[in-house]
Amino acid sequence: MEKLITFEQYLADQDRSPLTASGYLADVKHFSAWFEQTNHEVLSPERVTPSDVKAYKQNLLVTDRRAASTVNRHLAALSAYFRWARETNQIHSDPTEKVKSVQQVAIAPKWLDKHEQFALQRAIERDLQLSKLRYPKRWVTRRRDASLVLFLLNTGLRLSEATAMRLGDIQISERKGSVHVQNGKGSKQRNVPLNTEARNALQEWLDVRPVTDSDHVWLAVESVSDGLSGRAVQRILQRYAQDAGLEELTPHICRHTFAKNLVNSGAGLEKVAALLGHTNLNTTRLYITPDERDLERAVEALA
Repeated sequence: MEKLITFEQYLADQDRSPLTASGYLADVKHFSAWFEQTNHEVLSPERVTPSDVKAYKQNLLVTDRRAASTVNRHLAALSAYFRWARETNQIHSDPTEKVKSVQQVAIAPKWLDKHEQFALQRAIERDLQLSKLRYPKRWVTRRRDASLVLFLLNTGLRLSEATAMRLGDIQISERKGSVHVQNGKGSKQRNVPLNTEARNALQEWLDVRPVTDSDHVWLAVESVSDGLSGRAVQRILQRYAQDAGLEELTPHICRHTFAKNLVNSGAGLEKVAALLGHTNLNTTRLYITPDERDLERAVEALA
């Protein structure tokens, strides 16, 4: 356990996100339990062989029937673990070095098609109309919710980027606007231009935003000194999904929908990557990967 704590510090020094670090630690603990049960000895980096790693990979695939992405995540965690062991002179060779990741067919991320986007837009408009008519005290909150969802759909910001927005990050006028992402994934900064829909949604919220000392753009209206939490945003999206009859609506689906709309409108991958804050075009390339509906339409066309 002492070595795992040191490994945890190593991940922190590597500037891994807290989510990635906690996932890696959990995966190494899972491997440790498997190693002890299989070999009847406690995990120690110098005792692990390439055959152990291959057997563990096979166990994940065949016995546990884990998805390729999950197996590859476990292997990535072990790779980081043994890189730490090597850099701290606990081992001289890395047992994961020649173990290949599981190849998988690229799967398109989920996004909303045009019919689903229309259903969501209608649900938002209906919610605003009804709340102003029946629940005027709640209307400011519902205006914030509507503006936030429309803003996510038209900027592609990550959940953490949206909730971290400050008033000083926004430049907005009648004809143009932008938002400065101060601390994106990987500590990268970027400016995202705001289209008409994003500007209008944002301005309609700013027009009724409660007066407060807080400079958070998206306020928790019930406690105006606080910014809106990620969990609260997820609940807002879930409510709209139910109202619109959607199977699912998450911040990532909003982000993917923004990217897919860009690709469908003819925007090049380099532009899409810049707007999303991607450094690797292969990540952005997922948005031109056929999804299940595309494949279903291709098969149906044969009938």
